Amino acid sequence: MSPSPSGAAARHGHPVPPAPPAPPRSRARRLLAPVGALAGVVAAFAYVGAVDPNEPGHYPVCPLFRLTGLYCPGCGGLRSAHAFAHGDLPTALAANALAVVGYGVFAVVAVLWLVRAYRGVPTRLSVPTVWWWGIGAVLTLFTLVRNLPLGSALVP
Repeated sequence: MSPSPSGAAARHGHPVPPAPPAPPRSRARRLLAPVGALAGVVAAFAYVGAVDPNEPGHYPVCPLFRLTGLYCPGCGGLRSAHAFAHGDLPTALAANALAVVGYGVFAVVAVLWLVRAYRGVPTRLSVPTVWWWGIGAVLTLFTLVRNLPLGSALVP
């Protein structure tokens, strides 16, 4: 296999011309991904807002709860989303407070993504490893506390 001409030129001390810059993407194309993601989230909230998870038979039961009787970190998430979609923040917090925090985090990230895409600034979400461990610890602690008698306020 023969080496590429630019590779051979670089090995022999000849300057390699820089690659031409990529053509700038239009604003509409830059906004496609964040707007598409937001549309998906809005559609999911609209569906959960329209189909009440408090009515039996619409959604499956949490498999962990069904098998063990323990609440996972997501238990009550659909009821929380339903209440949130209807503007009932106290009920949403009572169903799953951690999910409501997640809605807020998603909203902040989505706004930053939209603004950066609108301005043409590349977006790269880089979460340090220590944050992932912290998120795991919070989820574990939330799960543990909500399954103990002292955490009865966190039970959906």
